[in-house]
This record gives sequence, structure tokens and C-alpha cells, in this order.
Amino acid sequence: MQYKNEKTLQLVKVLGQIIQQNRVNRDKKSLNTFAYEYDLSPGNLSRIENGQIEAKITMLWRIAEALNMPLSTIFKQLEDTLGKDFYISDK
Repeated sequence: MQYKNEKTLQLVKVLGQIIQQNRVNRDKKSLNTFAYEYDLSPGNLSRIENGQIEAKITMLWRIAEALNMPLSTIFKQLEDTLGKDFYISDK
């Protein structure tokens, strides 16, 4: 993974955890089964869930569709988890 500041790393990690929690709780399928059924790359999905890579918006949209939820819900969960005081850049 290329160098990123700590805030970016935190955001990527929390986003991955949220995606994983939604996959496990909503879909109840293994990562490989989920990825195969929805034509997602298991390797990329694993790296996203483990906070190792930043997901492109198109991949996030596809994941949200596979979870049968709006992408905005994932972003809302991310905002709620990170809190109102979280800023990715220095103020």
C-alpha cells in the first residue's frame, strides 16, 4: 500500500470493517461465496475489508448493490463510526 497519512489509513480501515460487518450480518456468506455470486474480485474485496487498499467508488457501489443497500447507507455508517470530530485533513 502506498504511503497515506494516519487519518486516511483510519478511514480505509473503518470502511473495510463496515463492509465486512454488513456482508456477514446481512448476506451471511463467506467472502469467496459473496464475491463469486456478485462478480466481485475476492482478492480486492478481502483487501478492502482488511483496510489494505482504498476502494474505487465503482467498487463500493457494486458492493452496496450486492448488499442490497444504498451506498449512502455505508457512508452514513462510516460517518457515524468515525464521529463528528473526524476530519481527514488538518483544520
